[in-house]
Amino acid sequence: MEKNRLEAFSDGVLAIIITIMVLGLQVPIGSDISVLKPLLPVFLTYALSFIYLGIYWNNHHHLIKAAHKVNAAMMWANLHLLFWLSLFPFVTGWMGENHFTTAPTALYGAVLLLAAVAYFILQNIIVAQQGRESKLAKSIGRDFKGKLSPVFYAAGIAVSFFEPWISCCLYVLVALMWLIPDRRIERVVAESGSDAH
Repeated sequence: MEKNRLEAFSDGVLAIIITIMVLGLQVPIGSDISVLKPLLPVFLTYALSFIYLGIYWNNHHHLIKAAHKVNAAMMWANLHLLFWLSLFPFVTGWMGENHFTTAPTALYGAVLLLAAVAYFILQNIIVAQQGRESKLAKSIGRDFKGKLSPVFYAAGIAVSFFEPWISCCLYVLVALMWLIPDRRIERVVAESGSDAH
């Protein structure tokens, strides 16, 4: 399989996930601005999930561009990542509709954690394919943000049983850490493109 097919498939799945998520935002009955107030938790959860999906889409794009070729392990690892991302509409809706209560907030964190693990696996498969001395491996380096994120997710899951709002703050903090796209891999992609000319 060519890289562009894998990337196009992943882009299509992410577009569908976002579409399903936005369809979960119910139009309120009434024209007064006060009818929007009960929808605020749902909208905030949607906005956070939208940002997360945007982060994954951006970094996934650069990671696949940095890969030399697609193999079976990469295809399965990519599907594994898409599986966890496809659960975003469900956990987003459940947490928002229940106003950040314990179980929905914990499950939201669990899906975030498992998506991060899946991305880590995909990244490692691509790095292993190119070798530990490759430009990609060196650009990722110690991957501080990649290792810190699951720690925050796990802490968010644990804290949700006591103070779910603190869990939400941790989830937002991780999103803010990743809001700026991962420039390390982007540089490798740019260098590879310039080497080809």
